[in-house]
Amino acid sequence: MKIRAIVDWVKNANAYATEVYNAPYRSAIARAKRDEDDLFMMLVFSELMGVPNPASYYTLELQPLLLERFHQWHLRMGMEHSPLDGFRCC
Repeated sequence: MKIRAIVDWVKNANAYATEVYNAPYRSAIARAKRDEDDLFMMLVFSELMGVPNPASYYTLELQPLLLERFHQWHLRMGMEHSPLDGFRCC
């Protein structure tokens, strides 16, 4: 029983140390992920905005999946209204 308690304590200490180590980088990681997602959204919807996209054949099937996040994306990019002519989300 004593070994079990020691193993549990080590697991808890490891989890705590991991959280303490990762805490300062959490916002930087979230910002980098958001920037990467923004770039991916631009790549997927670029053909609809008039920007030539060499991968449009492959990204076309992703548009319905990303459409629900489109509104937050175009607001974050500084566009008040949807840049797509046939799609109004605001």
